Amino acid sequence: MCIARLIRYHCNMQVYTVSQITQYIMDLFEVDPLLQDLWVEGEVSNCVESAAGHMYFTLKDAHAQLGCVLWRSQIASLEHVPADGHAVMAHGHASVYERQGRYQLYVDRVLPVGEGALFLQLQALKDKLQREGLFATERKRPLPHFPRWLGVVTSPVSAAIRDILHVLQRRYPLAGVILAPTLVQGDEAPPQIVAAIETLNARTDVDVIIVARGGGSLEELWAFNDERVARAIFASRVPVVSGVGHETDYTIADFVADVRAPTPSAAAEVAVPDQQVLRDQIVQYRDTLYQGMKQNLAENRRRAEHTLTLLHRFSPRPLLDRWRQHVDERRQRMWMVQRHHLALHREQTAGMQLRLQALSPESILNRGYAVVSRRDTGAVVRRTAHVASGDAIDVRVSDGRFTGVVD
Repeated sequence: MCIARLIRYHCNMQVYTVSQITQYIMDLFEVDPLLQDLWVEGEVSNCVESAAGHMYFTLKDAHAQLGCVLWRSQIASLEHVPADGHAVMAHGHASVYERQGRYQLYVDRVLPVGEGALFLQLQALKDKLQREGLFATERKRPLPHFPRWLGVVTSPVSAAIRDILHVLQRRYPLAGVILAPTLVQGDEAPPQIVAAIETLNARTDVDVIIVARGGGSLEELWAFNDERVARAIFASRVPVVSGVGHETDYTIADFVADVRAPTPSAAAEVAVPDQQVLRDQIVQYRDTLYQGMKQNLAENRRRAEHTLTLLHRFSPRPLLDRWRQHVDERRQRMWMVQRHHLALHREQTAGMQLRLQALSPESILNRGYAVVSRRDTGAVVRRTAHVASGDAIDVRVSDGRFTGVVD
């Protein structure tokens, strides 16, 4: 048994490996919030790029130095790539490199010292305004679909206003533009921007406000990181579109605005509809309406044909036709019966007429008989006893009458 094992056995000592100690130190680094999110200022030295594209360098000051690692995936997104002699502020987290047993800073952002100070100031203001709710998504208002007048806050001699007017003319020439001129850079710019926003809010015809500026460095865009500008945008009763800088630039105005656009041109595109898209939509709506009408007509025609079939199936016409024929037959039958009855009555009447003629006094008279009646009473003389000599009488024969005196 070796001497080291004998000592550990008899003294009951806890002995650790190098890996265990290194892992313990790494765990201490990982749980320290300061070391997981920190900015370090210093001068870059010993800057070396590996074959894999990673960058290794040292940050140093007058009394100490710190090894730094910048992975290739992070380098592509950096605005400022470190080089020997540069004074920078590097952001990242500290950890232990196990193989060499030394700690180092794993960098994800690098800024020149001047810009770094501005960045920290910007971050502090951003955190403050975010806590106050100026960036809250629920307070952001939708833009009107068809704005009539757009207020533009920018420099009257800048490329931004030319780009905005060009886009509006191309996309939606129906919208009018009200320019509120202002400086967009320098110490005097923030109060002018605030005054321009307030002026446009005082009008009743402005539907959307565009706050715009072309690209530039952090210092050149600093007016749009001013707290006064942020609060003016927040207090605006009119929806605000922020179009400041290039696509990668972000300012406080972008976070407060109702809509953030990456450029002034994009802000104009966001603020108004595209007339070509509207035309295409109208054509699409027309075609959809036409197809819908065709389908509706076809469906109504099908229903009408189905209803007509049902009407034909349950129509009373066949029954009416049968009854009409039945009535016609009855009418013919009744007509025949009436004709028969009429002929029968006619024959009966003719027979009765013959009988009446046979019994008529005129027929008797025609056979040579005469009717004698007393002139004074008009009574018919049926017996000789009904008259006496000297009575005046009337005698009626077939062709007339005459008078006489009984002898």
